[in-house]
Amino acid sequence: MEAERRAPAGASGQGTAGVADPDALCALDATRLRTGLAAGTLTATACAEALLARCAALEPQLQAWAFLDPVLVRAQAAAADAVRAAGAPLRALHGLPVGLKDVVDTASMPTENGCVLHAGRRPAADAVLVQRLRRAGAVLMGKTVTTELATYASGPTRNPHDPRRTPGGSSSGSAAAVAAGMLPLAIGTQTNGSVIRPAAFCGVVGYKPSAGMIPRTGVLVQSPSFDGVGVFARTVVDAAILAEAIAGD
Repeated sequence: MEAERRAPAGASGQGTAGVADPDALCALDATRLRTGLAAGTLTATACAEALLARCAALEPQLQAWAFLDPVLVRAQAAAADAVRAAGAPLRALHGLPVGLKDVVDTASMPTENGCVLHAGRRPAADAVLVQRLRRAGAVLMGKTVTTELATYASGPTRNPHDPRRTPGGSSSGSAAAVAAGMLPLAIGTQTNGSVIRPAAFCGVVGYKPSAGMIPRTGVLVQSPSFDGVGVFARTVVDAAILAEAIAGD
């Protein structure tokens, strides 16, 4: 979980060299982004700007975000680039953008559980998994839409493959954002299919590991005996990278 990676001297960043088109950046999976970020053929700032532009273009129709602050995103990306420029060891998720379902407490962002009763709720501390994401070097993009109180009722988010259709819930924003190229990785939660269902509806990888593998401290729950944290990604390898970075007691 705390593994460090040094930027390899002379690394080519296979699959990322010369990537300048924002749409091409948004299409890269987390593994290729990580390779380019470590090699210096990509910067966290360039990745963040490409994703923010895509979010701005698609969000009016898709409605995947409960909270997205470009200022916070850019500050984190700049800090990640400064780490690499200083030659410091790179963490497992260095510079990788990650979205958080709006049930995961995040001190720098609201966590509102998709419900007007929680409007304006600002946690005083990060959930344990958010602490681990920060330590791993991730760029926290924002809070993705959850259906109200993470239940079955449909929310505002649309399926990126067909806006007439649902993306599934309750982790609807996380699945839709990854499928739409708004970000490569996202966190969700599951009581009864709330990770695997939207992943299937949106055509992305959804992984809900065994109970307790990813800590739930600081995550708003619907059913303490059933709820678990899961991840969304474009590939199985990417899902494993994210889960490994936040797993453990």
